[in-house]
Amino acid sequence: QLQASGGGLVQAGGSLRLSCAVSGRTFRSYDVGWFRQAPGKEREFVGRISWSVPFTYYSNSVKGRFTISRDNAKNTVYLQMNSLKPEDTAVYYCAAKIGGSSWSEGSWGQGTQVTVSS
Repeated sequence: QLQASGGGLVQAGGSLRLSCAVSGRTFRSYDVGWFRQAPGKEREFVGRISWSVPFTYYSNSVKGRFTISRDNAKNTVYLQMNSLKPEDTAVYYCAAKIGGSSWSEGSWGQGTQVTVSS
């Protein structure tokens, strides 16, 4: 199971850190990704981190502003969001999948709302 938390309301230029707590299985061989969905838009890939190696990948829209990290001891993945923009407003989700499989085949957590005011 995955549980995303840490969302809220922040002014443009501000920061938030989201957490994704992973439980119920060993995620040593899993990738964990962050996605977001704004009202009226399709779900968008934000970034991902490999659980077994320190490899991260980000979408162009957040590269340089967002950072994904993990705490293996706490089975938690973080999404540090800096220099937030109003267009970052969305429900943010975390998901986990086995490397090589598709995200649709993975496990998804409930989303957490992020609202960035101008």
